[in-house]
Amino acid sequence: MDSESQSPLSVVVIGASGDLARKKIYPSLFALYCQDRLPEEFRIFGFSRTAYSDVAFREVLEKHLTCRYAPGESCKVLMQAFLERCYYVPGQYGDRDAYLDLYGRMHEVEQSREVNRLYYLSIPPSIFLDVAHALGGAGLVQCGISSPWSRVVIEKPFGSDRASSDELVRGMAGVFREAQTFRIDHYLGKEVLQNLMVLRFANLVFEPLWNNHYIESVQISWKENLSVAGRAGYFNDYGIIRDVMQNHLLEILALTAMEPCSKLDAGHICNEKIRVLRSIRPLTLDKMSLGQYTGAKVSDQAVPGYLEEENVPADSRTPTYAAAVLEVDNDRWRGVPFMIVAGKGLDSRKTEIRIRFRPVAESMFSGLMEGSGPNELVIRVQPDEGIYLRVLAKVPGSPMRLKQTELDLQYHRVFDELIPDAYESLILDALRGDKSLFIRKDELAAAWDIFTPVLHAWDASDEKPESYPFGSVCTDGARALAERYGLSADAL
Repeated sequence: MDSESQSPLSVVVIGASGDLARKKIYPSLFALYCQDRLPEEFRIFGFSRTAYSDVAFREVLEKHLTCRYAPGESCKVLMQAFLERCYYVPGQYGDRDAYLDLYGRMHEVEQSREVNRLYYLSIPPSIFLDVAHALGGAGLVQCGISSPWSRVVIEKPFGSDRASSDELVRGMAGVFREAQTFRIDHYLGKEVLQNLMVLRFANLVFEPLWNNHYIESVQISWKENLSVAGRAGYFNDYGIIRDVMQNHLLEILALTAMEPCSKLDAGHICNEKIRVLRSIRPLTLDKMSLGQYTGAKVSDQAVPGYLEEENVPADSRTPTYAAAVLEVDNDRWRGVPFMIVAGKGLDSRKTEIRIRFRPVAESMFSGLMEGSGPNELVIRVQPDEGIYLRVLAKVPGSPMRLKQTELDLQYHRVFDELIPDAYESLILDALRGDKSLFIRKDELAAAWDIFTPVLHAWDASDEKPESYPFGSVCTDGARALAERYGLSADAL
């Protein structure tokens, strides 16, 4: 670790009693501790409305810590040492006096006055500004970007359209400068997506083919076989487009379609992603299919429909499924449809990218290729991370017969190293000040410009989303949209 990394550190988790903090943030911090990636002098302060003592809060945290980096008896020792550095302060999120209590507790516990501080806002976006201003008002934010520094990590969604996003950016800038602000999209921390640039730009076999001369279509899908139970109130305010498509899937698209960078650093990577996003034509409703799941029986269990979920209005038009065709209007990609799909209540859980290559125009094997599809590069983000290249091969024996087969790189077979959780990677980058995998404000603006027109058009219409039974593969509208653009409906 470098000298700055060894400086005293305080991590402050606002919303510490919530699911994200308990199940992801604290376990990721413990994983970093087990790998000796936190400074010797660090403290973690939790803040939320629930009334806990330090001891009671540590008992809650302990249930979610895992021993993947420290098996056996050593884990118990490390876990105890980690929990002893975790403290808790209760208070209301917008109450400046509560943050003065937090300020007092931090100064009581911290052994140095020159402490780097990372604030993680694990709270609803609607209260980001209240909390940021309360932190600033309590004197908890250092204005400089050098050590001792103050940084803030905020979770998506960053607004609900371009105007609200701009307002959030301006409001946060009153407390935290852009250099201090880390907008997290945890999908960018996933190992397979971090490998995407390596796959393209470090292997000559792919980059020359990565254009509209050889690629017929790109499909990016995010599917869950889960309902919105437990977070229906939040979901109904945002819907699948704002919750998944405008951020996760657009980031994946930008990494897939970007031009090579002259340098491998945060600024150059972000600049190339923004160039791609600004090349995408704004969406219109005729290039989308929106759906909402209905009740069904799955494995002999009755699953309620979206409108039957608690905290969902009976007349809600919030989509739980969306498919869209995006057009990248630049020389590399002009004419190649990018279909992005996101949905809940579907038949499976997976996130993947499918690069479908153009078929061989004329071939001496043409009569032997019936039923075989074109070459495809499939990048499986989750679960079972892997990269597959589908090619045609001769079936052993005679007569000559061709079959589509897979060249298979499965991460768990190829790599001995443990695959870190995305939050581990991203929190470590935030501590290092590396913004390569975080969202810059102009990138955020470019992403919202693509979706804001269609979101406003949907809100202003009286159309209802297409119904699909829980456990469906996709909507009928998505199949029709795929066929309209010559895409494979089998990949939906």
